[in-house]
Amino acid sequence: MSTVSISAADAFADSVTMLRRQLRHMLRYPALILTAAGVPVAILLLFVYVLGGALGAASGGRDAYVDYVVPGVILMTAATAAQGTAISVAIDMTEGIVARFRTMAIARVSVLTGHVLGSLIQTMLSIAAVTGVALLIGFGPSANAGEWLGAIGVLVMIILALTWLAVALAMAAKSVATASNMLTPLMILPMMGSGFVPTESMPTGLRWFAEYQPFTPFIETLRGLLMGTPIGDSALWAAGWCALITLGGFLWAKRLYNREPAK
Repeated sequence: MSTVSISAADAFADSVTMLRRQLRHMLRYPALILTAAGVPVAILLLFVYVLGGALGAASGGRDAYVDYVVPGVILMTAATAAQGTAISVAIDMTEGIVARFRTMAIARVSVLTGHVLGSLIQTMLSIAAVTGVALLIGFGPSANAGEWLGAIGVLVMIILALTWLAVALAMAAKSVATASNMLTPLMILPMMGSGFVPTESMPTGLRWFAEYQPFTPFIETLRGLLMGTPIGDSALWAAGWCALITLGGFLWAKRLYNREPAK
């Protein structure tokens, strides 16, 4: 195993190289973006056109429900993309390319950083596609330029948190299938938060869970920025959850990557 000292400049250059690798994969397989956007778009259309009339009856009908549900669907897109990241990392782990990277004179963190930054770009493109469909079916955000920038910043923060968690879980998994299944709960959590119905309408136990799980402050912060609804302390909770998940995922992934492979 290489023991060559790596400077900060070298680590940055290696990270850029690994990012280019991920971007080439993305260009070679554009279906990855379509897949990450396709499931949330299907759910958006289902809830708006099949269930929107009933679910939005108390708040102005289907047109008002579109505005309510889109932030939750956007967060579901981020969770779906994180699952794709986990699969990509697990493939690298099982096919031996990571074992080869470990022997090379490159910054170890650059391999993980390349995956994370590539996933960030891919996820933002998927979110843009979902938002475009939402605008076509009647989504009408009231955000000004500053609020749009704030929403993008919040999304970047959330995506980085979910992606580092996905990378760590994928490295802990024993197979690609396991890595994929471990991220499935992330796709469900927006539905068990305030993404599709207000938490006030839920039974007591489920309402408690919905109000204290990470996706509810994520959704409420994004909804407030895009639609002008009250944010309250959701932004602080969202920032706290993101910091905790990002730090935990990064440290866990780094420890797993630096672990000596079994002989």
